[in-house]
Amino acid sequence: MKLLIVEDEEALAAGLAFNFKQEGYAVTVAMDGRSALNHYSGDKSPFDVIILDLMLPGMSGYDVCREIRKQDRRVPILILSARQLPEDRTLAFDAGTDQYLSKPFSLPEVISRVKNLLARRSDREAEVTSSTPGGQFQFDGVTIDFDQFQVVIDRPDKQEKHELTTLEAQLLRYFIQHEGRVLPRMEILENVWPPDSDVTTRTIDNFVMRLRRMIEADPANPQFLLSVRGTGYKFRARSDS
Repeated sequence: MKLLIVEDEEALAAGLAFNFKQEGYAVTVAMDGRSALNHYSGDKSPFDVIILDLMLPGMSGYDVCREIRKQDRRVPILILSARQLPEDRTLAFDAGTDQYLSKPFSLPEVISRVKNLLARRSDREAEVTSSTPGGQFQFDGVTIDFDQFQVVIDRPDKQEKHELTTLEAQLLRYFIQHEGRVLPRMEILENVWPPDSDVTTRTIDNFVMRLRRMIEADPANPQFLLSVRGTGYKFRARSDS
């Protein structure tokens, strides 16, 4: 397994690299954002997981994450950051990260989270769901392709293609599997996110907003991903219009 560590604190980067090498990972370290992108784009074989700091010289971790997501929506990204405000987490998840861990952290927890991300990615890509035959689900000019991790919009006023992260695809799949049922936020969190994720139910709201921007004609007045006040969300494949 190949691991890219993006961290400008030299001692911390060296400590992470040493311990992950002991776990059997092939580790590359980048001390700034530009170097990270150069390693990511220039390596002959892709990285299996990325550990990313947010406060980097020259280019923020948010921007690094966004640039990587333009190339690959599936590679797991774990943020390690001293930033602990809710808006920092929101920005990171909006940029496309999978998990967020605050500094200072426990090394065994970091290693566990990386293993968990890799295992869940493997499970998702191998998953065959009877409710989505052929790996696709279609409704109202929207085609969700779970094999390709894509959402294709083909409506008279809108033709777009969006790439999905593994968590976005997993969340969409969960909504589709439970079409018509009100899903409490805690249930969604427990069934979609890894059990050791350092996230809150607010994270679900952020992901739903992103999905609405993809599939809804008017995200401010959703017809498919509906809010249920005080509880959670409900997906329906037919709008009222």
